[in-house]
Amino acid sequence: MPQLHFYVPNDTATDLRSQAESRGLSLSAYLAEMVTTKAAQGWPAGWFEAVVGGWYGEPFERAPQLPFEERRTL
Repeated sequence: MPQLHFYVPNDTATDLRSQAESRGLSLSAYLAEMVTTKAAQGWPAGWFEAVVGGWYGEPFERAPQLPFEERRTL
């Protein structure tokens, strides 16, 4: 099973350890459960519409493809 490593502020680490302990889990098991649960939910509703660059206009249409240019051989 792959291992993931990341850094969080001390206060966050303390809170996570406390939450894991209250659930009777190791910190590693608690974090794995959180990540697995969140990943299974997929993208939040409306996320794509809310992100920077979200498009609210007419549907995007691709411009006509131009012919390929002929290049000289080396």
